[in-house]
Amino acid sequence: QVQLVESGGGLVQAGGSLRLSCSASGSIFRIADMGWYRQVPGKQRELVASITSGGDSSYVDSVKGRFTISRPNAKNTVYLQMNSLKPEDTAVYYCNAKQVLRVDVQVDYWGQGTQVTVSS
Repeated sequence: QVQLVESGGGLVQAGGSLRLSCSASGSIFRIADMGWYRQVPGKQRELVASITSGGDSSYVDSVKGRFTISRPNAKNTVYLQMNSLKPEDTAVYYCNAKQVLRVDVQVDYWGQGTQVTVSS
C-alpha cells in the first residue's frame, strides 16, 4: 500500500499563488507517474498536471503557463506551483501516484484531497 499526504491548499485572491505538496510513503517501489487532479461538485475529476519518473511533464491547457509540476530527483514527492490563480481554479485537488506492479498491472493511489479556493 502507498499513502499519499497532501498539503498546501487554502484561500487566495485571484492573481495569487499557492504551492501544493504531496509525499508518498509505504510500499513506494516502482512509482511511475505522479500527478495532480482536481474536482468541483457535479463534475468529473480532471487531470491538471502529471510528471513521469523521468521528469517529463504535461498539463491541461487551462493551466499551461501558470502551473508547474515538479518532482525533485524523481523521488516520491511531487509539487504543484500554482501562479496567477483564477476563480475557475477553485476545486479540491487530489494527488495521484501510479504504481507498476507488473508490466500489465498498474495501481492508482489517491491522496485525501486539499481545497483550493480562489476569490475574485
